[in-house]
Amino acid sequence: MAHERDPRFDPRLTPYKDGVAEIALQGVITAARYVVGELLTCNVTSAAMSDEPGAHAEQSNQILFGERFKVIERKHDYVWGQSMRDGYVGYVHAGAFTSDWHLPTHFVSTLRTFVFADTSIKSQIKKILSLNSLVSVTREEGKFSFINDLGWVYSAHLSGFDRFADDYVDVAETFLHAPYQWGGRESIGVDCSGLVQQALYATGRSCPRDTYMQAAELGDVIEIGPDFGGLERGDLVFWKGHVAIMMDAETLIHANAFHMKTAIEPLKDAVVRIEAGGNGLPTVFRRL
Repeated sequence: MAHERDPRFDPRLTPYKDGVAEIALQGVITAARYVVGELLTCNVTSAAMSDEPGAHAEQSNQILFGERFKVIERKHDYVWGQSMRDGYVGYVHAGAFTSDWHLPTHFVSTLRTFVFADTSIKSQIKKILSLNSLVSVTREEGKFSFINDLGWVYSAHLSGFDRFADDYVDVAETFLHAPYQWGGRESIGVDCSGLVQQALYATGRSCPRDTYMQAAELGDVIEIGPDFGGLERGDLVFWKGHVAIMMDAETLIHANAFHMKTAIEPLKDAVVRIEAGGNGLPTVFRRL
């Protein structure tokens, strides 16, 4: 029996495929089988998510350390389900997760930080954590915090959920020169919408994952003239499949595949190049 996907539901955000759906969708989507998902926690620095299982599948997103993932189905070494932080659906290697869960008390508030074996910068490094990774601090000694029964993190690199960055553009700028990676959400590799999402997360705001979602949901649409006058710091500029953040009225920062890194450049230079490349002019401008 064939099961048609309901066009009302975005497949990126809806845990339903091949007649199998998460139990919360019962009565909303017709499926042959409804599954009570199993919640797991990411236990690696980052885990690739893709539309298909397998090492050669194209990465669509990432799950960061401490983020939860609801497993709907298992297929060989992969689990299929939904990220509980941004709602994204896909396959992730099962080895990236643990059933252990530590209630997060802090998040990583610097671009990257080490988990040390001891309260010394000379001790062995057990793991690297990226910005916005979620951790549970159980005790502190000197300048270090012990997290997740794992090791010690420099306390100044962590923030409680009552203390966020003030300016998301400042956060985005810390990614300057980070390599571009399709589906990336961290400084080892980040894409255009991942940069926006991570910068906003660091200021305590929610943010959808993909460019088209951000173009539809973030802030308010603003009208900009043909000379691009009236733009302000923090405004978002969207093209088809791309987004950039204005640093001031004329300059933007974006993770992009032309420079293959996060780069700063004049808006007008980016507009000319992107149009010449066949991707048109900006489609919408939004202000948070």
